Amino acid sequence: MSDAYEVVWPRSPQAVELQDLADRPDSLDGRTVAFLWDYMFRGDEIFPIIAEELKARFPTVEIIDFDQFGTTHGDGEAELVAALPQLLRDRGVDAVVSGMAC
Repeated sequence: MSDAYEVVWPRSPQAVELQDLADRPDSLDGRTVAFLWDYMFRGDEIFPIIAEELKARFPTVEIIDFDQFGTTHGDGEAELVAALPQLLRDRGVDAVVSGMAC
């Protein structure tokens, strides 16, 4: 028996180049926030709570609910994700809250 051990790192190699985060607005007052969801786990319960809290903190925030976009997971996923930048621009979206479940 050998006194040496082989070590295996469980993390895969980095597959994409990291990018800087987008600028964040100072406030969400007067801004439009879109909700995106993969329709997998409790978003229908969680997003109304998030919307209520955002409106309490930022009274003039506008929320576009997840049902206006469709699911970000499943058969139409690739098409929706490809179309999202233009959809968000067309609706004047300033920020997105994207909910995903495992």
